[in-house]
Amino acid sequence: MTDGKPRVLNRADWATHPSLFWKGHVEGHTLGTGATVLFYSTEEVGGGPKWHVHPYDEIFIIREGRALFTVGEERFECEKGQVVFGPAHVPHKFVNLGPGRLETTDVHVNDRWIQCNLPDPEIEAV
Repeated sequence: MTDGKPRVLNRADWATHPSLFWKGHVEGHTLGTGATVLFYSTEEVGGGPKWHVHPYDEIFIIREGRALFTVGEERFECEKGQVVFGPAHVPHKFVNLGPGRLETTDVHVNDRWIQCNLPDPEIEAV
């Protein structure tokens, strides 16, 4: 998959937020590797990615703040410095518990970002 050449991407190549927030993604195929990296950031308490699933494993690194992760039927309150594993084909989501900003770096073990959004069973049960 890789041609063995080092590559450098500038912020403008991956960032989706105009400020210094870490928000955006780099798909592995653009670098010649099998891992895609997402940078996520929100200051909104309760904000976060909605219920979804990937056909590959995902690793979440909490860089700042606190989050409530739901992975399948498991729930985890996590904070800066912790790492969460989301297995392939297991629906998941997380929300910022606050106070302050939540920042994660999410490693998708695939050369492209593939995501299927799903109806959230917690919202539909209400």
